[in-house]
Amino acid sequence: MLDHLSVPVTDIDRSRQFYESALAPLGYRLIKNFDHAISFGVLEGYGKSSDPGGEFWIYQGKALPCPATHFAFSAETRDVVDAFYHAAIEAGGQDNGKPGIRALYHAHYYAAFVRDPDGYNIEAVFHRAIAS
Repeated sequence: MLDHLSVPVTDIDRSRQFYESALAPLGYRLIKNFDHAISFGVLEGYGKSSDPGGEFWIYQGKALPCPATHFAFSAETRDVVDAFYHAAIEAGGQDNGKPGIRALYHAHYYAAFVRDPDGYNIEAVFHRAIAS
């Protein structure tokens, strides 16, 4: 299990604004805000980590090579995947795959993909079947 992940971004203020909006539907909040590094984490409930410093960190630096860089965040429902997608687009993200089933992964793989300001492929995914 991952404890936390950190990635470089080229403009920390722009990326902070993007991730604050895009990750909010997934339950993430800004945890720490240093001049050179910022963390986001789930404070309670679904997806809560053991790391009080946050699970996802960004820091000022040179962005990783794209398009290979990809981060996927778990969502509680399909509606949360949809909310992530719309929040990320409104925050300046670029569409990289509207919300929907990705059957090539498995029958219930419901996800949306957005490129962040540095071109990272950010995904929200829900894996469970919907009750009929």
